Amino acid sequence: MTSIMHGDRSRLRGIRIWAVLFWLIIWQLVSIAVANDILLVSPLQVIQRLGELIFTEFFWYSIFFSLLRIIGGFILAACAGILLAVSAYRFRHIRELLEPVMLAIKSVPVASFIILALIWFSSHNLATLISFLMVLPVIYTNVLDGICSVDNQLLEMAQVFRLPVIRRIRYIYVPQVMPFFRSGCTISLGLCWKSGIAAEVIGMPKGSIGERLQQAKVYLDTPELFAWTLVIVLVSLTFERLFLLLLKKIAGRLERM
Repeated sequence: MTSIMHGDRSRLRGIRIWAVLFWLIIWQLVSIAVANDILLVSPLQVIQRLGELIFTEFFWYSIFFSLLRIIGGFILAACAGILLAVSAYRFRHIRELLEPVMLAIKSVPVASFIILALIWFSSHNLATLISFLMVLPVIYTNVLDGICSVDNQLLEMAQVFRLPVIRRIRYIYVPQVMPFFRSGCTISLGLCWKSGIAAEVIGMPKGSIGERLQQAKVYLDTPELFAWTLVIVLVSLTFERLFLLLLKKIAGRLERM
């Protein structure tokens, strides 16, 4: 698992500015060749449209609306995933009971969940529910794997020295489970944004980024469609980096202690 994390960081470090510029130039050349702003706009047009949107009130409101709900779904799923993983590790019957549920959540297409949720609930907080469902099995599986992989010799030593449960959790379980939890967060952070925005596009809650994307599609406003897509990527990456940085600092503090 640690090697996987190192591999992910290596790939991120492998992204070079010249490579990004190369594909931007290709995009610009293809847009010139197509010569149809409805089918494909140039990067310059997207940046120009984004610059116009920044100074509008609904732009920041839409970002806050979607950000609050998608992050809320992620945090709820992370907490629930940890609690369920601990319960499943402690009680075998709970683990057996949760296995088909987690498998069903991972197997059912996101669109099916969105449509079913729209039948039962309002679209206002749809992104929270869908993000929660997509993140929950990832966090649950990773944390459970981390708990199961804890060194038995350390547990035996803790038992011999009669280490209190709180200290066992603090000094044995948390440091060894943290890499698994971080890996699960790395996978699920992007997943929750993709599924959350997809839920908003279908449900179209008023004031969301998904509603803006749908309106841009209806009015064939391709520059705005690309501009909002760029916003989603930037907001998603920013939150992911900040959250993983926070986890890294927590893990570093635990190691020093």
